[in-house]
Amino acid sequence: MFRSDSVSQTEPEAPKSLYAAREPIFPRRVSGKFRNLKWYIMIVTLGIYYLTPWLRWDRGPALPDQAVLVDLANRRFFFFMIEIWPHEFYFVAGLLVMAGLGLFLFTSALGRVWCGYACPQTVWTDLFILVERWIEGDRNARLRLHRQKKLDFRKARLRLTKWTAWLLISLATGGAWVFYFTDAPTLLVDLVTLNAHPVAYTTMLVLTGTTFLFGGFAREQICIYACPWPRIQAAMMDEDTLVVGYRHWRGEPRGKLKKGQLDPNQGDCIDCMACVNVCPVGIDIREGQQLECITCALCIDACDDMMEKIGKPRGLIDYMAWTDEKAEAAGKPPKDVWKHILRPRTLLYTGLWSLVGVGLVVALFMRTEIDLTVAPVRNPTFVTLSDGSIRNTYDVRLRNKHGTDRPFRISVKGDPTLRLELEGTPYASVEVPADTMKLQRVYVIAPKGSTPAESERVDIRIWVEDNSTGDRAYKDTVFHGRKN
Repeated sequence: MFRSDSVSQTEPEAPKSLYAAREPIFPRRVSGKFRNLKWYIMIVTLGIYYLTPWLRWDRGPALPDQAVLVDLANRRFFFFMIEIWPHEFYFVAGLLVMAGLGLFLFTSALGRVWCGYACPQTVWTDLFILVERWIEGDRNARLRLHRQKKLDFRKARLRLTKWTAWLLISLATGGAWVFYFTDAPTLLVDLVTLNAHPVAYTTMLVLTGTTFLFGGFAREQICIYACPWPRIQAAMMDEDTLVVGYRHWRGEPRGKLKKGQLDPNQGDCIDCMACVNVCPVGIDIREGQQLECITCALCIDACDDMMEKIGKPRGLIDYMAWTDEKAEAAGKPPKDVWKHILRPRTLLYTGLWSLVGVGLVVALFMRTEIDLTVAPVRNPTFVTLSDGSIRNTYDVRLRNKHGTDRPFRISVKGDPTLRLELEGTPYASVEVPADTMKLQRVYVIAPKGSTPAESERVDIRIWVEDNSTGDRAYKDTVFHGRKN
């Protein structure tokens, strides 16, 4: 065998990492109609979120006066004049269905417009970036601070100030959430005096932490990796959906602006990177539609501003459909905006959304102020009394949705020989406290020899009538006789 000691032994190269560390994005400040629209939506949505628990609504002495309240202790949901009980959860389910259909509708018409303007992640991230800009400066100043390796007094002061402001916003966010589940003024006093339930503090801690991390540090990572909607939206969109796009036919080939003049052979895009520098997710819209794009349209504002400065028409980056881009490239006019919005897909979503909404409104106005459930007692199915009559027993749950105590009269229909008795009272009426449910045992008796007493089963109907208002409700059940 041949052996050479002179052969060099080289160490194998370490495999390269497939993970690329995240590079923070520092969007540049921009002004324009879409940026202003985002400001307005932020003010409205945050105002609704933070102020709604403090709105009052008089429902009477027996009910809470908070306008919007999720009363978990009593298993009810209050929304101004509307009160939803546990058995009426279909109203909440209907609202969720409407929200889903609305999301499908807006996405099919305008792409990820929800993500760009009203998603909580977007709204709070915008707020955190605004605070960051106030404290650390615009994009270039924040970049310099980020790239500064040395932690001097100035950098520590700016970071501590920024994080403190973020933490206060996050604390207010978590605090506002818990106010929706109990009386807000009372809970605020309990929180300050450290007398609140541990669940309240735990919920606030979790929401404060997630808001601080998601809005301050994760930001676009939540939209790109954690949120499933970017991967679902493709099923909602088609070639007529209006999305933020770049007019490639007009902008290419790109060229730098030299001495105030553009080369007549180059396109309108001067490769100024303004659209990239303002993007909150750090993409280049000129590369086409991308999963990361949240359709916030800030790149439109930035590009329109630059086009005005160099004397070119606005709209190099704009809301457009893929069919429009092809038509314009061929020298044809684009479709009217309403032809993109009013098309079979969006009309279908609108029809379904409207149908669910009308159904909920009708159900809301058709429901009575009293409700009952009837459960026959099966053990035993019937009892034979000393005089030979047959008695069936029922547990009747009476629900009084009024804000005052009400007398409810109970009666039975189905056979004229049947008579009804209430346990605990010689009368046919029972008092039900305000806004509560009362369990009342009811006996239906058939005389000896009557048709119900000698039959296997007879259909009957138990009625409940509000003696104060005349409102009525009923439930159908059966009476079992001797032939069972």
